[in-house]
Amino acid sequence: MPELPEVEVVRLGLVDHVVGRTVSDVRVLDARSLRRHLPGPVDFADRLRGRTVVDACRRGKYLWLPLDDGSALTAHLGMSGQMLIGTEQTPDPRHLRVGLDLDDGTRLHFVDQRIFGGLAVSDQVSDGVPAAMAHIARDPLDPAFDAEEFSARLRRRQTGVKRALLDQTLVSGIGNIYADEALWRVPLHYARNTRHLRRAEIDALVEHVTDVMRAALEQGGTSFDALYVNVNGQSGYFDRSLHAYGREGEPCDRCTTPMRRSPFMNRSSFWCPACQPRPRQGRW
Repeated sequence: MPELPEVEVVRLGLVDHVVGRTVSDVRVLDARSLRRHLPGPVDFADRLRGRTVVDACRRGKYLWLPLDDGSALTAHLGMSGQMLIGTEQTPDPRHLRVGLDLDDGTRLHFVDQRIFGGLAVSDQVSDGVPAAMAHIARDPLDPAFDAEEFSARLRRRQTGVKRALLDQTLVSGIGNIYADEALWRVPLHYARNTRHLRRAEIDALVEHVTDVMRAALEQGGTSFDALYVNVNGQSGYFDRSLHAYGREGEPCDRCTTPMRRSPFMNRSSFWCPACQPRPRQGRW
């Protein structure tokens, strides 16, 4: 699933190609991608036609395009969603679900192979954030992110630190890849109990989460396959810089101990048994 750096790369592309344009037509090829828009496809299209995109915004992994009437086109990419830019002359991409024709001849394609993502139009925007996204916490790259508040809330939890990092109501934008990378950098085992974390460990965790996502953003995000690309169809290459994720059996870049993979929440965690030892009994 695209995480914060990948979604931010898409947002920046939308700023360049979509902001300031007016929607001239809407094509809905698969209504399943509009399941979050409860009034249905016809209402979705009617509410977008004639509207001008005034900005491109993000919170965590969620995107939205504020419109000139105060509403917003909201988007979640899910596992395989893509926002691709085309023209009237280029053929429709495979797995196109929704297409927006813009007044300058640009086409914004929502492509989603697995159909876990989706689009909707929200007419309730509070403090610039659509109501559907109001429960999402700020992310570490947000200028208004409060590290002190995050630290206090984290220590009030009694759960594994990686599980906490993936809780989008606590901190947004962090997914499996960047959680593993930040925990390796600290270093911390993914199952360390948040209640037992020292303040210095939390500060280091916030610093490394921020650093790793900034580094990924500079390299266009992480692409393991064609399911994540920017709006021009180009892949990111931060996968070449990963120290933990996907490196089972390879030597740790810090101590050369073979990296391990453990099942975690229907995913996997990658960690170094020497640098990130399992918590002692009673410290989980």
